[in-house]
Formats: sequence, C-alpha cells, structure tokens
Amino acid sequence: MEEYLQVVPSEIEIIKQDFEKRNSELGKKIEQLEKEKMHLRLDVDVQKLETENLRKGKNKAEEDLDKKFERKRSRSIAGKKNSKMLKRETRL
Repeated sequence: MEEYLQVVPSEIEIIKQDFEKRNSELGKKIEQLEKEKMHLRLDVDVQKLETENLRKGKNKAEEDLDKKFERKRSRSIAGKKNSKMLKRETRL
C-alpha cells in the first residue's frame, strides 16, 4: 500500500517552487543584461577615442593645409615684390 502513496506538494509549495524558478531566471537575465551593458559602455568608450583621434587628425591636416597656403601666399607676395623691384630697376 505504501508504494501507491505519493507525496503531493501543497499549493504554497508549488507557488514557492514557481517563484524560485522565476527568480532564478530573472537573476540570470539580469546578469546577462549587466554584461551586455558593460560591453556597450566599452564600445562607446572605443568609439569616443576613435572620434577624438579622427578629430585631432582632421585639425592637424587643416593646420598643415593652412600653413602650406600661408607659405605659398608669402612666396607669391615676395615674388611679386621682387618682380616689381626688378621692373623698377630695369626702368632706371
């Protein structure tokens, strides 16, 4: 007769088991989301560094271009002055 007897959990035990299972699932989900959040923060940091490096490179390229333009302009102005002086000297 004992072999036919089964222990049937009470309603509160069933609810408790369901709660513990759900709690465990949510705990795992929270851990997963925290890891994902950490990876996303790292991605953002990397992108910020890349953006900053690109911006610095762009600024340097613009400065170099401006310097090159100024040198060319200075040479052009100096060349015009020299040619004007030569013309004056040849007239005299």
